[in-house]
Amino acid sequence: MDRDPWPDRRGTENPRVPLLFRRAAVGSANPAKIEAVRRSLARLAPGCALEAVDVASGVSAMPLAADELRAGALGRARAALERTDAEIAFGLEGGATLDGERAWLTGHVIALARDGRLGEAAWGRMLLPPAATSRLIAGEELGDVIDDLFGRKESKRQTGAIGLLTENVVTRTDAFADLVAMACAPFLHPELYQPGPNRRIRTI
Repeated sequence: MDRDPWPDRRGTENPRVPLLFRRAAVGSANPAKIEAVRRSLARLAPGCALEAVDVASGVSAMPLAADELRAGALGRARAALERTDAEIAFGLEGGATLDGERAWLTGHVIALARDGRLGEAAWGRMLLPPAATSRLIAGEELGDVIDDLFGRKESKRQTGAIGLLTENVVTRTDAFADLVAMACAPFLHPELYQPGPNRRIRTI
């Protein structure tokens, strides 16, 4: 019989943290994404081993729609589960959405457990410079465009567009780490994410 990942933990200081996953995977070889997952798991599941696997997202290199971003995150999480023995896998997908002549930086994270349970979260939008928007519409990748505008190389593997545009007040790792934690909410409060109305937190 499989171990219940959320046993009764009455008497502990925080009965919901840590999550009792021992093995996790992230579907990316990008250092910024790997660090985002590592950072959140260090708080939510201390001691959980993290394996990074380079997988295809199944979507375009530069997603430009919310549904494509979600599909890419889900594809990465599924592929990471298939290629590892992880109990939970994370798919992180960055891209943009178009609104007329404006482009908005955004991202999506999927947390997928081996038993099929799923959590997800998405960024709020950040307006991208017009100089980047026209090039995205023409088919260029945001990382390449931002590298060109700022005279950088491989910024998407480091601070990212969000870091360069905010002078590193918020980096790509920061933004994704928050989303990873948010995507874990259904695993932290499973009783609230079960089907049915008026679910309440069980008192301890």
